[in-house]
Amino acid sequence: MDARQQPDEAAVRAVLDEFPDPETGRSIVKMEQVHSLRLDGDRLQLTLGLTTHSAVLWPSVREELDQLLRQRFPQLKQVEIDVAAHERPPEKIGEIGLTAKSVIAVGSGKGGVGKSTIATTLAYGLKRAGSRVGLMDADVYGPSVPHLIGVNQRPEVVENRIQPIDADGLKVMSMGLLVPPGEAVVWRGPMLHGAITQFLRDTDWGPLDYLVIDLPPGTGDIALTLSQLLPLTGSVVVCTPQDVALLDAVKAIAMFRKVNIPVLGMVENMSYFICPDCGKRYDIFGSGGARTRAEELEVPFLGEVPINMQIRIRGDQGKAAAVFDDEHLAPCLESIVYRLVKNLADQRRAEPPLPTLSVLG
Repeated sequence: MDARQQPDEAAVRAVLDEFPDPETGRSIVKMEQVHSLRLDGDRLQLTLGLTTHSAVLWPSVREELDQLLRQRFPQLKQVEIDVAAHERPPEKIGEIGLTAKSVIAVGSGKGGVGKSTIATTLAYGLKRAGSRVGLMDADVYGPSVPHLIGVNQRPEVVENRIQPIDADGLKVMSMGLLVPPGEAVVWRGPMLHGAITQFLRDTDWGPLDYLVIDLPPGTGDIALTLSQLLPLTGSVVVCTPQDVALLDAVKAIAMFRKVNIPVLGMVENMSYFICPDCGKRYDIFGSGGARTRAEELEVPFLGEVPINMQIRIRGDQGKAAAVFDDEHLAPCLESIVYRLVKNLADQRRAEPPLPTLSVLG
């Protein structure tokens, strides 16, 4: 097209047809997500429908499309893109019929690395962006999610369906809500399998964009149970920088790969400490170990979380969501959530999943 010639609507739609929806990886035109397109001379206005599954990415997707249109049509003096929610309900997945678009397991090869804190943070970060999120605490022996988010009420059962606890819009289910405080759960494998199955199958999660599952530490059989019950989108491995923790993180990655659960990334927790008095950085547990090991294992590195007293204080107070209000913590936590969703979108852009077909009984 001549640089002086104004584009027509057909040319604009042809370019839009190349642009992928971040959730599905397929064309936004084919997925009917372009609305109210108006072209008036050198001015273009359109509304882009995006699902809440990609809510974290809305600003960057809008900017990317804006740049693409201006690059392809330099004649345009004004490009206005409004983003609106595009409804696309999740389909039932797995033999238990869970209605969730993405299921992400958060694990570690050992305890004490802050896995539950990171799982809770990921869930709240996704919810804050506008996604519909559930958080399932699968650490049956040591459930800590209820304490971190400040809930202790027992879930109700309505029409044989367990009602998850609503924590500021986050749907939560945990063994810690069913067992009295201080009482130990002494179960063998089959009982664990039954509990996890019930949490997934019999809990009224409703339609979710994400279900984040906090796994118990180690490489036990709960990951295998999950892999048999439903197709997991992937896993996030949490570790600390020192070698002894990285050895166990490598085992966790090997476990996930053995049961065919993709590893979406590694998070290095307790990565460093910034002294509040002098501003000096201290690498208490070493530095950069998780990033280096992630590169060696060809696993995405999602980011570092510093040692920060506010994380401990907010967790002890049952206000884990409040860490996003801290000006020092929020940027690193938000970037981890962003990278996780961006990696998912990039994978689907590279290999768009085939649309599922309903099976008529």
